Amino acid sequence: MMFDASILLSALLNGLTTGAVYALIALGLTLIYGVLHIINFAHGASLMMALYGVYALKERWGIDPYVALPLMVPAMFVLGYAMQRIVINRASHGKDENILLVTLGLSIVMENMALLFFKSDTRTIETAYTLTTVAIGPEAAQVMVSLPKLVAFAGALVVSALLIVILQRTDLGRAIRAVAKEKQGARLMGIDVEHVYAMCFGLGLACLGAAACFLLPAYYVNPQVGNGFVLVAFTVVVLGGMGSFAGALLGGLLIGVVESFGGLFLGESLGQVGIFVIFIGVLLLRPEGLFGAKT
Repeated sequence: MMFDASILLSALLNGLTTGAVYALIALGLTLIYGVLHIINFAHGASLMMALYGVYALKERWGIDPYVALPLMVPAMFVLGYAMQRIVINRASHGKDENILLVTLGLSIVMENMALLFFKSDTRTIETAYTLTTVAIGPEAAQVMVSLPKLVAFAGALVVSALLIVILQRTDLGRAIRAVAKEKQGARLMGIDVEHVYAMCFGLGLACLGAAACFLLPAYYVNPQVGNGFVLVAFTVVVLGGMGSFAGALLGGLLIGVVESFGGLFLGESLGQVGIFVIFIGVLLLRPEGLFGAKT
């Protein structure tokens, strides 16, 4: 089956724009894993809550999703910090297996709260730019890309870069890296480990707040919407290397492109097959991921 160059370019651009949002979601997941060494099962449900938050701001008060960024990012940070400090930290009693169960329980509670307040209906929002497209490329091979997807691509890269700067250049970042390397040693050096854990959850959920603002103009929300995203995000984390931020960023872009071309060649319903083939292949051939350290 042969495709025109403009169709292939369009698939590539769509894959990159989607992949940047996958990377942003995966960065929050890999940050929490890199420090606490556990998978946050409530990550998908937290994204769903953020999407409902953006939806409510638009429907109730007419606040545009992009204007909602300064509201949603701090709100999700506070939710993540409080969730870890008040619920997860107290309920887990310091045991990793308990943390997994607590985050799974939180996920179930959040999904059922969404069902209670919003029912199971799929909801979307209308904005002036939802259907706007932008022409990219030379006139002979010009492709049209959705404006919300381009904004999401740029925004996700900016937020990802800010997170990496925080982790590399600030005292908080140095504390996070110290705790990730050696928890007891960091505690002996005077670092408040519980505070660092809570900050990681806060930053992880703040990424979801930003992702929700970028997603909703071109996407939908329902109580189960987070499940699909977190499966892809987990694949991104495994592909890039558990705890690797550069790996999560590049892995997200790669997975987005694979999904886009999979949809083009195999059909929309089989678009994600390529993602899970990569997932299984990485687990079999390079379980530490593309950028993970060998153990």
